[in-house]
Amino acid sequence: MRRALLIVVAPWAAFLTGADPAWAMILSDRAAEQLDRGRPYVDVEPGPDGSSGVIQAAIDVAAPQAVVFKVMTDCDLAPKMVAGLKSCRVLDRDPQGRWDIREEVSKMTFAPSVRTVYREDFDPPHSMTFHAAGGDLKIFEGQWRLEPHGDGVRVTYEARIAAPFAVPGWVARIALRHDLPQALLALRREAMARAQ
Repeated sequence: MRRALLIVVAPWAAFLTGADPAWAMILSDRAAEQLDRGRPYVDVEPGPDGSSGVIQAAIDVAAPQAVVFKVMTDCDLAPKMVAGLKSCRVLDRDPQGRWDIREEVSKMTFAPSVRTVYREDFDPPHSMTFHAAGGDLKIFEGQWRLEPHGDGVRVTYEARIAAPFAVPGWVARIALRHDLPQALLALRREAMARAQ
């Protein structure tokens, strides 16, 4: 059996790869089983053009949806949770809290620094969409979704991205398959700590 799932990618992972979008993704039984065992799910697929990719990820968090959403939108906390993210700052924001524009600077050992400027549109505590508003990335767009699941929330995301420089696909996939699960686990730890 396969389950339909809309998944989105974390802004801080975007510079490592980039992709053709397939916004309505299929979550395999294996992926669902991984989530059911308490593990994060991450899939990174190259685009057919070789210069883009799609990152899909999900994690279950035993915390209230509003708490998880607040952790996910905490720009000051992001560099502490995400490997390679050196800074995050809000450049502009809607007074009613419906959107903001952020700048993040990432640096990995094998690549030059990447400046990502993006707009996030919020539907608290259910979702946020993001898209490039400047910076180095050629393509950067996606969506986070938070949906009730068991005693907590399932956080899913997918992003379509294209790096500003050539990165061998295998290098990007290895880095993301290591770093993205660690960031998702940090999100879960922080949200569960705040929920107590």
